[in-house]
Amino acid sequence: MSAIRCLLAVLFAFGLCAQTLAADCPYPKPVVFAGLNWESGMFTTEVLRFILEKGYGCKTDAVPGNTVTMENALRQNDIQVTGEQWAGRSTVWQQAEKAGEVFSVGETVKGASEGWWVPDYVVHGDARRGIAAAAPGLKSVSDLPKYKALFRDDEEPDKGRFYNCPTGWTCEIVNTQKLKAYGLDGSYVNFRTGAGPALDAAISSAIAQGRPVLFYYWAPTPLLGRFKLVQLEEPPFDEAAWQTLTDPNNPNPKGSRSLPAKISIGVSRDFHDRAPQLVQVFEKVELPLPMFNALLANMAQHHLDVSKVREQFFRQHRELWSTWVSADAAGRIDAALK
Repeated sequence: MSAIRCLLAVLFAFGLCAQTLAADCPYPKPVVFAGLNWESGMFTTEVLRFILEKGYGCKTDAVPGNTVTMENALRQNDIQVTGEQWAGRSTVWQQAEKAGEVFSVGETVKGASEGWWVPDYVVHGDARRGIAAAAPGLKSVSDLPKYKALFRDDEEPDKGRFYNCPTGWTCEIVNTQKLKAYGLDGSYVNFRTGAGPALDAAISSAIAQGRPVLFYYWAPTPLLGRFKLVQLEEPPFDEAAWQTLTDPNNPNPKGSRSLPAKISIGVSRDFHDRAPQLVQVFEKVELPLPMFNALLANMAQHHLDVSKVREQFFRQHRELWSTWVSADAAGRIDAALK
């Protein structure tokens, strides 16, 4: 009898443990994420999906698409979450947010930035590599007309080349309008590589060879974690000018720095209203920028799969992610890692 009692006690304890680890997802159907195709977006999406699946018992999925397509899908609740939303960037998002169809939750990265960049050696040289400063006077976008020969385009050698951001992103529209606003559309080619990896490859190749290259980029990203760069000065941010830059049909765009970056988690109204517990989790998610850039640089340099980097993050930074979730959810995530 004592053996039977012991077995029953073990089974009872196991049942209590299983009950503790089990969770009913606060959202009544699978949570569909935007399948973002850039490194920081992919990583954040993986982290959020892991939290929802392992910590809160949710089923998740992801569908690919460019930013504008995903913003429309979010406002229609075809997807429920965008892991990296540059809030307020596009007219689609502005209209949807004003109508209460989407919500910007939390601020996942503070100090994020975007702009036009050149390698540091272009301005300051690099004695270690034997590279002389080719443009020591280059500080601002207003200096670019006199340096068009330095950034010569291979196909139109009488013009310089500016590498725009990936096709289909809001920043592609903004940069195209900025070229007009800064009077550069006649002296620089608005060059589009297409996808993000092609842009990275073009920039990385130029830097590896010590060549001048002018490009748009943003942080958090592996590229800004790997290379020493100089961001070119632009006119101070102006809201009225910004509206002309986000409108591709405006014939007279005005120059301005981009809207101060606020990177959030975008959620649909249905998700926001029906899963407030998960929205509260998203509100707490924050990734320190230096750590994030270093993490992404390591992922790129060692060609690591994003799921591998996500696992390393959860194992090495419990002190960070455990503050985002409930104690019970943290216990379930710990159990999943084991």
